[in-house]
Amino acid sequence: MEYRQLGASGLHVPVLSFGTATFGGGNDFFKAWGSTEAAEATRLIDICLEAGVNFFDTADIYSDGMAEEVLGKAIAGKQRDKLLISTKSTFTFGEGPNNQGSSRFHILKQIEGSLQRLGTDYIDVYHMHGFDGVTPVEETLRTLDDLVESGKVRYIAASNFSGWHLMKSLGVAKAHGWNKYIAHQVYYSLANREYEWELMPLGLDQNVGAIIWSPLSAGRLGGKYGRNKPVPKEGRVAQGGSPVPEMVVKEEVFYNTVDVLEEIASEINKTVAQVALNWLLQRPTVSSIIIGARNEEQLKQNLDAVGWNLTVDQVKRLDEASNVPPTYPYWHQWQNKTLNPTPDFYNG
Repeated sequence: MEYRQLGASGLHVPVLSFGTATFGGGNDFFKAWGSTEAAEATRLIDICLEAGVNFFDTADIYSDGMAEEVLGKAIAGKQRDKLLISTKSTFTFGEGPNNQGSSRFHILKQIEGSLQRLGTDYIDVYHMHGFDGVTPVEETLRTLDDLVESGKVRYIAASNFSGWHLMKSLGVAKAHGWNKYIAHQVYYSLANREYEWELMPLGLDQNVGAIIWSPLSAGRLGGKYGRNKPVPKEGRVAQGGSPVPEMVVKEEVFYNTVDVLEEIASEINKTVAQVALNWLLQRPTVSSIIIGARNEEQLKQNLDAVGWNLTVDQVKRLDEASNVPPTYPYWHQWQNKTLNPTPDFYNG
């Protein structure tokens, strides 16, 4: 397993990490993802560890805390310092006026709940699951800095921030000498490449590592979808469990992309999903890709996305097929790339 440094930190993480949103199945939305219980979760965790994947991602809101509980049971008895655990807070959890956001009140309540459910004394990477535009950034970052200083959190990270959200947070942390976000958990896939427009250049400039969620666009890039393949009724998209809304995936561009994915997969004897994941591993700023699995077969197939690389020509073919016109101000800025250079995707 390849390991990469996570942003401007000394922490090295595997290029594949395991997501636990399929654990628990505590409500209708997450039941469409999966309902993995402790025994099966333990087996999946063991398979990951055997492959060198020791980074496990969860969140307080996944099945209303059940995913954290199942993960906690699955790692019980394992050597804690050999594991990297990531969880998140910000979104609605429980009832009452202070049940959401990135306030000191909510963060401190949620971290204690996560630690208890996970059965651990500390979180390796603690994310703000989304930006709170109501709570002062200073309050959020001071609270997170206190958690790092207390030892309950090792590193802090953001998730689903816009460019100005992240840059403001980094600036405030620097001004006060507080711990800063070392990573940004983002949606990025061949089905949607908007991350490249601003967040990737920001990550390069500020050395913020990207942790990718839904790298297969909620299964759309898993090989079951295509120009002549209807949406499977048993899939998350059909069951309303996709975190990536249907409206943001441009149908014809998607079909063109899948056509090329299938061509390349046939050329190199890999699956469509493995090709889509390997493409991501060659993009700038990407530190780790979160893979999920409902069963052992899916997990083992995803693990085989590493240990080889697409050629530069194959990457370019996928880039061309999946390209969409950027929105303003990017189309205007890119008219002069000597002033506004875009990331170099073809160093190989």
